[in-house]
Amino acid sequence: MEEIIRHIREDLRKYSSADHRRSGERYFREAVKLYGVKASDIRRIAKEHFKQLDDRNKSNVFRHCEILFRSGMMEEALIACLWADNMHRQFQPGDFHIFDRWINSYITNWATCDTLCNHAVGNLVMACPELIHELKIWARSENRWARRAAAVSLIIPARKGLFPDDIIDIASILLTDRDDMVQKGYGWLLKVCSEARLKMVFDFVMDKKEIMPRTALRYAIEKMPPEMKAEAMKK
Repeated sequence: MEEIIRHIREDLRKYSSADHRRSGERYFREAVKLYGVKASDIRRIAKEHFKQLDDRNKSNVFRHCEILFRSGMMEEALIACLWADNMHRQFQPGDFHIFDRWINSYITNWATCDTLCNHAVGNLVMACPELIHELKIWARSENRWARRAAAVSLIIPARKGLFPDDIIDIASILLTDRDDMVQKGYGWLLKVCSEARLKMVFDFVMDKKEIMPRTALRYAIEKMPPEMKAEAMKK
């Protein structure tokens, strides 16, 4: 285990640059620890080293993910998120509690939140729909990243037209959240949902627009026809 982690870190250092590190830091308000590696190189390093794992059992992969998350380095956390999703065919309902712990222990910015939740958590919820209620618990969390996770975990299901009622439930819970990262998260979810459920999302926005933060509203209506967008933006 230590050897493959060491090789990952060697590659991350090899492909890092001060320019990419400074560029990456500008995307985050929070303090982040970066090697300074391009996203395409991160994905390639993740893929190459995953193939080198002798034991691709979920428990072994998750142990590696834990080590990568603990480092506090953004690129290592992103690799952990990608590796976690590689296990989606082995997912079971109990894995949600692992993801819950990771979110509350290691997720400190939108990039790692979205990478873990768009893919691994989203795939888990599609495989085990009974876990939707856990997302609604996240939506009430004191942790801003858990609240964002409640929304962005349903982005991929929303693209497939899944869970429309639950999406509205989560958007309703998050509706007046003051954190703009959360507002952008559920606004994004509504935007994606509107591609398959345009009337449902439009009706929700029109009903709630007096109290919906403008940030969330603008995200939600982004893909709507011009006349709907104009109506939603009227004061």
